[in-house]
Amino acid sequence: MKGLSRRDWLKSASLTSGLALLGGNGIVSSLSAEEIRKFNPRPLAGPIRLGSNENPYGPSESMRKAMVAAFENSCRYPWTYNASLVKMIAEKEGVPEDYIVPVAGSTEGLKVAGITFGQGGEIITCAPTFLSMMEYAELWGTDINWVSLTKDLDFDLDEIEKRVSTETKLVFLCNPNNPTGKLLPARRVLDFCETVSKKTVVFSDEAYYDYITEPNYPSMVELVKKGHNVVVSRTLSKVYGLAGIRLGYLIAKPDLATKLRDRVVANTNIMAIEAGKAALLDKEFYQFSLKKNEEAKNLLIQTLNELKLPYLESHANFVFFQSGRDVSELGKTMAQKGFIVGRPFPPLNDWCRVSTGTIEEVQLYNQAIKEVLG
Repeated sequence: MKGLSRRDWLKSASLTSGLALLGGNGIVSSLSAEEIRKFNPRPLAGPIRLGSNENPYGPSESMRKAMVAAFENSCRYPWTYNASLVKMIAEKEGVPEDYIVPVAGSTEGLKVAGITFGQGGEIITCAPTFLSMMEYAELWGTDINWVSLTKDLDFDLDEIEKRVSTETKLVFLCNPNNPTGKLLPARRVLDFCETVSKKTVVFSDEAYYDYITEPNYPSMVELVKKGHNVVVSRTLSKVYGLAGIRLGYLIAKPDLATKLRDRVVANTNIMAIEAGKAALLDKEFYQFSLKKNEEAKNLLIQTLNELKLPYLESHANFVFFQSGRDVSELGKTMAQKGFIVGRPFPPLNDWCRVSTGTIEEVQLYNQAIKEVLG
């Protein structure tokens, strides 16, 4: 699609007629000028990228202003500026400041944890899941003990627990899981992490935690507070709309946090620090992002129901559905229509992950997927 003008893209994607649908299906209306200014939706342009679980809104007006104001300090190293951000994060999570390890995106935190705790032994996890930790740890000689998801496509906690041995240096959970979007039962995952963390380190990737709608669903931060060998990762890439700024953090008790902090390579920067502080204060944008995510997800699900395609209940900003065809081929077909969808997640090669976009993007995607799979 590179090099196409917007008009040519719309023609090649067979989406010109779809533009007539925008704001006309009774579900949502177009954003107001004030909402566009404050919440910064990405422009409708091709190809429409629904394959990376990005927030299609943001950075918000307050975050952009914070970054611009901080630009004059970009000649400075960020070390002394981190303290105020760490203080805000610690207050948000309800832990002392020495429990917080800021990193340039939670992926950096996953990689750091993998080599900090995994070397000389094994990491146990399920597949498919988010792979950054395991792929990086393997480069440093760590063995990965792969467990299949259950028949319901959940993390198989019982099997993982059976496999924990003296060789196990870390257990990795992704909850909600990527690519399935599924959420583990609250009591079961708490019991699992509490038990297994007495034998090895448990890492809980909570990148999509903000999208969970179940009341009082626990973060594994609660076990960190109790002194368990649990590390939790969070990111500002998703609901806060800062994927391109690269800012995340780890939460762990001080002795684990110190080990992780000593291994960090990709640190935060001045603009990321100020954007993060503004993001944590911008409750309006936070709620707007959650609301729009639910609206977009409901539109995706509505179309899947119409097509009678199986899908998993999602607790994230994407939907994982069974397309009935090889996802590599489906991806090529959708790319020809102007859409980027999720990559293959073996062994679930006939399942497709599609991210929530702006309402306009999702309406156009729905029209295209009906043409392909209808």
